[in-house]
Amino acid sequence: MRTVDVARRVGCSVQHVRNLERDGVLPPAIRTATGYRIYSEVHLQSALAYRDLALGAGPVEAKRIVRSAHTSPETTVALLDEAHARLHTDRTEVALAKTAAAAISTEPIEDVRASDSMGVSELATALGVRPSTLRHWDAEGLVIPDRDTPTGTRRYSPAHVRDARIVHQLRKAGYRIAPLCVVLTQLRHTGSSDIGAALDARDQTITARSRALLDAAPALAALLALRTISPPVRTPPPESRNPR
Repeated sequence: MRTVDVARRVGCSVQHVRNLERDGVLPPAIRTATGYRIYSEVHLQSALAYRDLALGAGPVEAKRIVRSAHTSPETTVALLDEAHARLHTDRTEVALAKTAAAAISTEPIEDVRASDSMGVSELATALGVRPSTLRHWDAEGLVIPDRDTPTGTRRYSPAHVRDARIVHQLRKAGYRIAPLCVVLTQLRHTGSSDIGAALDARDQTITARSRALLDAAPALAALLALRTISPPVRTPPPESRNPR
């Protein structure tokens, strides 16, 4: 196959195929006397496996898994198991966050007194995070506490504590700062249903990644089978190389 043939089968650009070869995801191609690349079934299955693995495990981990098939096939399955295990952990954390966030966000906050507020160190200890984490959430607009006058000391009311508990659970579930700002804003205006929807979206993303790993399995299995019956393609001498 030519470079363009592999690109069409995989659904990517010709340059992307060349980049995958450069990064070791595809083994070095055989070259014609004039320097043109000639690809085989090993190269095609490598590119197909990378395509789906990248959706499931991310580009960096996908490259690592496919490269292992060329250099150390016995470790490939172990790396794939690790990718599945990470998704399982993500799914478990989202499930826990759903339960915790639903309970926390519906807790009644009544008869609030000034003595009910907490300082940074107290809340950090209660959540099991560093005080610097709470200060970071403050700076990012996630949980903005009241300030004592004139010292400026942060004081967290019961409502702030509830928000901090929700943020803590969602951060553990993999949410980044920017989406969390949106979720907290929605929660303050409309209640707990929005946070449930946000976690449902996260769950759907994990499911899509899991399916992508399943889709990658046939190409990865085919690649490993090819590697057991044929030796790795050797790198051609430097003088015969040409970036065609």
